[in-house]
Amino acid sequence: MIGYVTVGTNDLPRAAAFYDALATHFGVGRMMDTESFIAWGEWGGGAGIAATKPFDGQAASVGNGVMVALEVKTPEAVDAIYATAMANGGSDEGAPGPRGDEGFYAGYFRDPDGNKLNAFCMVAAES
Repeated sequence: MIGYVTVGTNDLPRAAAFYDALATHFGVGRMMDTESFIAWGEWGGGAGIAATKPFDGQAASVGNGVMVALEVKTPEAVDAIYATAMANGGSDEGAPGPRGDEGFYAGYFRDPDGNKLNAFCMVAAES
Protein backbone atom coordinates (compact mmCIF):
# COMPACT_ATOMS: atom_id res chain seq x y z
CA MET A 1 0.00 0.00 0.00
CA ILE A 2 2.69 2.54 0.90
CA GLY A 3 4.92 3.46 -2.04
CA TYR A 4 7.25 5.84 -0.24
CA VAL A 5 7.49 8.17 2.73
CA THR A 6 9.03 11.62 2.75
CA VAL A 7 10.70 13.42 5.62
CA GLY A 8 11.38 17.14 5.53
CA THR A 9 14.88 18.55 5.76
CA ASN A 10 16.42 21.98 6.06
CA ASP A 11 19.86 20.65 5.08
CA LEU A 12 19.65 18.22 2.16
CA PRO A 13 23.39 17.35 2.04
CA ARG A 14 23.32 16.44 5.76
CA ALA A 15 20.14 14.38 5.31
CA ALA A 16 21.69 12.70 2.27
CA ALA A 17 24.71 11.54 4.27
CA PHE A 18 22.46 10.17 7.04
CA TYR A 19 20.09 8.29 4.72
CA ASP A 20 22.90 7.08 2.42
CA ALA A 21 24.36 5.33 5.49
CA LEU A 22 21.00 3.81 6.53
CA ALA A 23 20.20 2.67 2.97
CA THR A 24 23.24 0.40 2.91
CA HIS A 25 21.53 -1.82 5.52
CA PHE A 26 18.68 -2.40 3.06
CA GLY A 27 20.87 -2.99 0.02
CA VAL A 28 19.51 0.05 -1.81
CA GLY A 29 20.83 3.41 -2.90
CA ARG A 30 19.49 6.61 -4.32
CA MET A 31 16.84 6.09 -6.97
CA MET A 32 16.02 9.79 -7.46
CA ASP A 33 18.34 12.70 -6.80
CA THR A 34 17.42 16.32 -7.53
CA GLU A 35 18.38 19.70 -6.12
CA SER A 36 15.58 19.57 -3.52
CA PHE A 37 14.66 15.87 -3.20
CA ILE A 38 16.50 12.56 -2.79
CA ALA A 39 14.76 9.18 -2.66
CA TRP A 40 16.25 5.85 -1.58
CA GLY A 41 14.90 2.49 -2.61
CA GLU A 42 14.65 0.26 -5.63
CA TRP A 43 12.45 0.79 -8.66
CA GLY A 44 9.75 -1.87 -8.49
CA GLY A 45 10.81 -2.81 -4.96
CA GLY A 46 9.23 -2.17 -1.59
CA ALA A 47 8.42 1.20 -0.10
CA GLY A 48 11.15 3.83 -0.29
CA ILE A 49 12.06 6.87 1.78
CA ALA A 50 12.87 10.37 0.61
CA ALA A 51 14.27 13.52 2.16
CA THR A 52 12.95 16.75 0.71
CA LYS A 53 13.04 20.47 1.15
CA PRO A 54 9.39 21.52 1.59
CA PHE A 55 7.74 22.48 -1.69
CA ASP A 56 6.18 25.61 -0.15
CA GLY A 57 9.62 27.06 0.62
CA GLN A 58 8.96 27.18 4.36
CA ALA A 59 11.22 25.54 6.94
CA ALA A 60 10.80 21.80 7.44
CA SER A 61 9.35 20.85 10.81
CA VAL A 62 8.75 17.59 12.64
CA GLY A 63 5.23 16.14 12.86
CA ASN A 64 4.21 15.34 16.42
CA GLY A 65 3.24 11.67 16.53
CA VAL A 66 4.72 10.94 13.08
CA MET A 67 7.29 8.15 12.78
CA VAL A 68 8.75 6.09 9.95
CA ALA A 69 9.20 2.39 10.85
CA LEU A 70 11.87 0.45 8.95
CA GLU A 71 11.31 -3.33 9.00
CA VAL A 72 14.26 -5.72 9.08
CA LYS A 73 14.61 -9.46 9.68
CA THR A 74 16.67 -9.75 12.89
CA PRO A 75 17.43 -7.99 16.18
CA GLU A 76 21.06 -7.78 15.02
CA ALA A 77 19.95 -5.76 12.00
CA VAL A 78 17.96 -3.44 14.29
CA ASP A 79 21.07 -2.98 16.44
CA ALA A 80 23.23 -2.24 13.38
CA ILE A 81 20.82 0.33 11.92
CA TYR A 82 20.46 2.05 15.28
CA ALA A 83 24.28 2.18 15.63
CA THR A 84 24.58 3.60 12.10
CA ALA A 85 22.00 6.27 12.93
CA MET A 86 23.89 7.26 16.08
CA ALA A 87 27.22 7.36 14.19
CA ASN A 88 25.77 9.60 11.46
CA GLY A 89 24.21 12.44 13.44
CA GLY A 90 21.08 10.71 14.73
CA SER A 91 19.82 11.06 18.28
CA ASP A 92 18.49 8.42 20.65
CA GLU A 93 14.76 7.94 21.21
CA GLY A 94 14.99 4.47 22.76
CA ALA A 95 17.86 2.00 22.49
CA PRO A 96 17.21 -1.31 20.72
CA GLY A 97 15.47 -3.97 22.74
CA PRO A 98 12.27 -5.95 23.17
CA ARG A 99 9.08 -3.95 23.55
CA GLY A 100 6.18 -5.58 25.32
CA ASP A 101 5.68 -9.33 25.28
CA GLU A 102 4.52 -9.81 21.71
CA GLY A 103 7.92 -10.45 20.08
CA PHE A 104 8.42 -6.86 18.90
CA TYR A 105 12.08 -5.72 18.93
CA ALA A 106 12.87 -2.11 18.03
CA GLY A 107 15.31 0.77 18.31
CA TYR A 108 14.08 4.36 18.06
CA PHE A 109 16.04 7.37 16.80
CA ARG A 110 15.74 10.77 15.14
CA ASP A 111 17.52 11.91 12.01
CA PRO A 112 19.57 15.14 12.10
CA ASP A 113 16.44 17.18 11.27
CA GLY A 114 14.51 15.64 14.19
CA ASN A 115 12.32 13.25 12.17
CA LYS A 116 11.54 10.16 14.25
CA LEU A 117 12.27 6.68 12.88
CA ASN A 118 12.65 3.20 14.21
CA ALA A 119 14.10 -0.05 13.00
CA PHE A 120 12.10 -3.09 14.07
CA CYS A 121 11.61 -6.81 13.62
CA MET A 122 9.23 -9.44 14.89
CA VAL A 123 10.83 -12.28 16.83
CA ALA A 124 9.39 -15.33 18.53
CA ALA A 125 7.67 -14.18 21.70
CA GLU A 126 9.27 -15.51 24.87
CA SER A 127 7.10 -17.92 26.83
